[in-house]
Amino acid sequence: MKVLVAYGGDSPEREVSLRSGEAVAGALRGLGWSVEAFDAPSPLAVARRAEETGVDMVFVALHGGWGEDGTLQCLLEAHGIPYTGPRWGACWACMDKDVTRAVLESRGVLVPPGVVVDDGRCPGDLLGDALERWGRIVVKPCRCGSTVGIGIVDNPGDLGGALQEAVRYDRKVVAERFIAGRELTVAVFDGEDGVFALPPVEIRPVGGFYDYNSKYTPGMTEYLCPAPLTHEELKEVSDAAVRAYVAMGCSVYSRVDLRLEEGTCRAYVLEVNTAPGMTATSLVPKAAKAFGWSFEEMLRRICETSLRL
Repeated sequence: MKVLVAYGGDSPEREVSLRSGEAVAGALRGLGWSVEAFDAPSPLAVARRAEETGVDMVFVALHGGWGEDGTLQCLLEAHGIPYTGPRWGACWACMDKDVTRAVLESRGVLVPPGVVVDDGRCPGDLLGDALERWGRIVVKPCRCGSTVGIGIVDNPGDLGGALQEAVRYDRKVVAERFIAGRELTVAVFDGEDGVFALPPVEIRPVGGFYDYNSKYTPGMTEYLCPAPLTHEELKEVSDAAVRAYVAMGCSVYSRVDLRLEEGTCRAYVLEVNTAPGMTATSLVPKAAKAFGWSFEEMLRRICETSLRL
């Protein structure tokens, strides 16, 4: 197999993508495949490089921006170039948390109550009303990942700062009720017999809040995989993840982030990631290892399934 690994890009998640791309390229070479790692300056550059080198497919190891919002995927489809992961429409819908929320709600998938605001047209009391109603809210950019720009607010005096931080990355911002409970993530894959969930990963940040530093600083977060869940909790979380994956039109693989509410055993879907982190210690590879797959085996399955679907 001849593969072009597209990584890097110019989104706020560039550094994460660089690590993903390097890990993926190394693992695919370990399978004996011919691999070129390409630090992608633009979607068109990826398509041109793929055509110039005559690769069998592009492995998308880009996070955020045009590498995850469907732009690259749409262009590759137009050029007839196979690539890994969901099709462009699912990527676009999952990248925008506003769209994701609307789709999931329409399909009966539980999401936290929330409001969407625009930095230029936001009524001054909208976030204040949300905070008063729910007591604690999560403020985050609508079209950004890796917990970039996210903040938890329980004091009215902190609202302005949280909104200002979020709009640094996206003029459209979502504010959701904070769901007290356990943070979990579930990798969902397409298999020959249908869609299935890998063992959930529980995320326990040392500081109590899973922000960018907690996510990427060694020792700042404890990961439990498989997550210590009862049979009922496991079914609730896995079913919610699969339903979200299907509702969003995902294919091949994606990662679904959830909160399991304390005292209710209700799983709230926070977002669906169509281009999750792919270092050997990222969340999806952790789940794959618990399932019995090596990092190389997981990547091989992603590539082969992408060509099949």
